[in-house]
Amino acid sequence: MSYVAADDRYSTLDYRRTGRSGLLLPPLSLGLWHNFGDERSSGSQRAILRRAFDRGVTHFDLANNYGPPPGSAETNFGRALATDFASYRDELVISTKAGYDMWDGPYGDWGSRKYLLSSLDASLGRMGLDYVDIFYHHRPDPETPIEETAGALASAVTSGKALYVGISNYSPEQTEAMVEALDAHGIHLLIHQPRYSMFDRHIERGLFPVLEKHGVGSIVFSPLAQGMLTNRYLDGTVPSDSRAATSRFLSEDALDDTYLSRARALDEIAKGRGQSLAQLALSWVLRQKAVTSALIGASSPEQLDENLKALDAPALTDDELAAIEPYAVDGTV
Repeated sequence: MSYVAADDRYSTLDYRRTGRSGLLLPPLSLGLWHNFGDERSSGSQRAILRRAFDRGVTHFDLANNYGPPPGSAETNFGRALATDFASYRDELVISTKAGYDMWDGPYGDWGSRKYLLSSLDASLGRMGLDYVDIFYHHRPDPETPIEETAGALASAVTSGKALYVGISNYSPEQTEAMVEALDAHGIHLLIHQPRYSMFDRHIERGLFPVLEKHGVGSIVFSPLAQGMLTNRYLDGTVPSDSRAATSRFLSEDALDDTYLSRARALDEIAKGRGQSLAQLALSWVLRQKAVTSALIGASSPEQLDENLKALDAPALTDDELAAIEPYAVDGTV
């Protein structure tokens, strides 16, 4: 049966302004980093995407290398877009990125003009789109002048292939430099996508003031610390299908006694609020004024629903934040 979006999809979420721009994003956005490669069925992927949009999640975040294999998340998303969401394109914010290794040879990585614009064309082809809403440089390139990278991002906008541009994994100093380089082209840096969670707080050391100064929004990734801020590992075991057992991004060695003591303490605080640990972790990152949205993954519609329940909880009180602080330790990941 053809997909018809829920009539009440805009009735529950409070959309947030992205820095000093006109773009509103949902407080939770759907990231396609995991669960949208070729190892997952198209039916499962379409069910997650449909549920997200039915719940008011209008932003889908991709990158050229998401999969596995690299590129497959964009290809699979493009099929779902054509099948289910073509008539809703103007209601969606679709982003992609380039900056990590994507193809062989010297032109398939980092931040050159050749790589970024070639990658954007390839991404548009895989998704069947004329443009993306946001095009990111995925990581800073220490060898390419930032003016060249900024010029490529500006060209993406002036050519009509992207409406906005962003950066990811940039330091405060690198962010300042990109703001200045884009200003030379009359382009505003819309958004920064950094890693941020209770267990990885490095961006609190200088990035937030830079974003606020320049009116740049932020959308944080890994707010659940690759699953460490869920109930997945609280009993001390590693399920065979878990991220720690199957992904290179999380090692079983990280699930040590220090981690367990902190995660279990945070879980008790969450229970006191009527939340799961994951829901508490999302409430905690969204407390930051500079955070426009948090990226969540989902392996099922039900998991997506559980994460969205974080938005129903009351704001964290000063006492709750003080209770969390001893256990929300940077470097736990």
